[in-house]
Amino acid sequence: MSARGMLSLVGNAVGGLIGWSEPVPPADPEVLRALFADLGVRVGPDPAELAEAVRYFQARTGLPADGEAGPRTVHLLARYAAEAREINQIQAA
Repeated sequence: MSARGMLSLVGNAVGGLIGWSEPVPPADPEVLRALFADLGVRVGPDPAELAEAVRYFQARTGLPADGEAGPRTVHLLARYAAEAREINQIQAA
């Protein structure tokens, strides 16, 4: 199993233990950039930019700001991105 697959598996397991109902997306850089884009944040291709965006998001949401997109960070980012998409759909209607 790839490292990405293992992270996804672990994230889903942890999510199930603490009551998350939706699956955690992978911590793939392109997935993270897409989630940030849903929030209106454009993150460039530089890995340092992505780490800084993750660190800022973590600090703003009360997570430990280490710049690593672990399961808790990715889950919360995905949840906020889904809410932003929903709001945008409502506004567009």
